Amino acid sequence: MTESEDVTSRRVMAGAGALVLAVWGALELSTWLTPQPAANPRTAAVVLPTSLTGFRPDLWYLPDDELLGFVEIPAGPFTMGSDPSVDSLAFDLESWGEEQTQGRVLLPAFYMGRFEVTVAQFAAFVSVTGYRAVDERALRGPPDHPVVWVSWTDTVAYTRWLDGELRTAGSLPELAALIRDGWRVRLPTEAEWEKTARGIDGRIYPWGDTPDPDRANYRSRATVAVGSIACPACAYGLSDMSGNVWEWTRSPYQPYPYDDSDDRLDLDTEALWVMRGGSFGDGEQHVRAANRGGADPGARRPFIGFRIALSRF
Repeated sequence: MTESEDVTSRRVMAGAGALVLAVWGALELSTWLTPQPAANPRTAAVVLPTSLTGFRPDLWYLPDDELLGFVEIPAGPFTMGSDPSVDSLAFDLESWGEEQTQGRVLLPAFYMGRFEVTVAQFAAFVSVTGYRAVDERALRGPPDHPVVWVSWTDTVAYTRWLDGELRTAGSLPELAALIRDGWRVRLPTEAEWEKTARGIDGRIYPWGDTPDPDRANYRSRATVAVGSIACPACAYGLSDMSGNVWEWTRSPYQPYPYDDSDDRLDLDTEALWVMRGGSFGDGEQHVRAANRGGADPGARRPFIGFRIALSRF
């Protein structure tokens, strides 16, 4: 290893460590930091509701609309990262550098899940597949709340399963056409997540530039049902992009400037994986659209969940 490579390696490791500390340091409920029991090695009993308002039990409890909850995010550029002269709550990890605090990122069109993946949706996956790595606590919440106690590897397993199911599902002409055309279900990249959360006008929160506890579930004690907090001003009409639960992405931690080639790494690569959005227990600083968190792929916590995307890679 050359001297420059060694310096780069130390910089990445230091940044990754800081990223994890930024997440765990954000937690206001200190009792969550106590050791947690391991996942149940046996498949937990799965109880699925016979009906769930707004969702389709016949299609794995996905949202009841033509695209099963997928919302198109148009192609184009957006502003990524934070300028501390504009956002006084910005963390250093959100800056692209001293001379360029933010960057413009061009993304192709993609689709993002309107809601976070629910307990019922994840339970349907476990019921169909007999997924044995599940932590039984992931199946205990209300069926329309975001699933928690899921690791990054759990979420990848879910997206691969759902992608396969949608390829054989009937009566979904618009979605089936996308799948036939090469679109795939997966976790969103952190760039896709940030564009979805803040739109193209560089807003600090999904609804604007000032905190608003009426638009998201934060500074609270528990999750709420997905989509239960109205946010008409939120970019692209998605729900819970701030608060409720942290959301895993398919992006390995990388120091800014953002490089989308890192998002194309094999999913078996050893990495810390980026999470976005903050949780119900966090304050205003941690539910901003540009805030970054991350953790080991095996981490399971009562404030970590995910949402899904549909894209061409």
